[in-house]
Amino acid sequence: MKISIVGSGRVGAALAFTLVQRGLGDELVLTDADLARAEGEALDLNHALGFTEHPMTVRAGPLADTAGSDALVLACSAPWKPEYKSRFDIGADNAALFREIVPPLAAASPAAAILVISNPVDVMTWHALRWSGFGPARVFGAGTLIDSARFRAALSRRMGIHPDDLRAYVLGEHGDSQFPFFSMAVAGGARIAADEETREIFRQTARSGYEVVRKKGHTSFAIAMAAALAIEALAWDTRRTMPLSVSIEGWLGVRDVCLSLPVVVGRGGIRRVLQPEFSAEEAEAFRRCAQVVREGIERSLRGAEAGPA
Repeated sequence: MKISIVGSGRVGAALAFTLVQRGLGDELVLTDADLARAEGEALDLNHALGFTEHPMTVRAGPLADTAGSDALVLACSAPWKPEYKSRFDIGADNAALFREIVPPLAAASPAAAILVISNPVDVMTWHALRWSGFGPARVFGAGTLIDSARFRAALSRRMGIHPDDLRAYVLGEHGDSQFPFFSMAVAGGARIAADEETREIFRQTARSGYEVVRKKGHTSFAIAMAAALAIEALAWDTRRTMPLSVSIEGWLGVRDVCLSLPVVVGRGGIRRVLQPEFSAEEAEAFRRCAQVVREGIERSLRGAEAGPA
């Protein structure tokens, strides 16, 4: 399996290291606007291969070197500006970037699945779908996978149960309008109650990404692990169920946005989008997420189309 990571910054590099450690893929290509940085990361990873059990080819190169990829990971971003206050502020700049790079990437790897990490991830997943020309099963974003993992980890500490044994999702937007899916939250078949304690746990985990950024300046390790889980499902056809940002067209009256729902991931991309039974409160929260993301898409379109291609 050939995997290409577009963007060799902190997140792209952390993901590359995770893939090498876990032996996911046979060939790994790193590319970046700063090619020297990508080359440095590839060289460092090659030095690490002697400590791994799975042989891989790791190299850096221009976008053209991604040709024939089975998986394309978009971890690239325009520079963050001091005046930006939220993920949506960088949407126009990243939309312009995607307009430039996604069409040639898709043309060079017509059978690839595209995993979007770049923020605002739901907006950028929509743009990747738009510019790639791929079907919705092959373009998806990391979405609320990391938020769900944070939520499960916090619930695990409270309940004394391993996170993998908890079925508790955060769905909707990867951002401030996200919501906990308590209707189907269970541990060993027992419901996880939506009481004040568990709701406070959600509120704290929803803010935890900001806390990481405040203290270290960025997030990298957890999102790399989340992306690696999705890539593992692609590489090994594991058919794992996880919340990812996918195209929504008509469910609960929502259309023309990308939001996180539980999906089944296997070789080639999304095998199935699950449509869980939401409570009235959760359905309304999902629609609010759609409105927030739709506004982010419109804002990014206005800014991107006003700027250079």
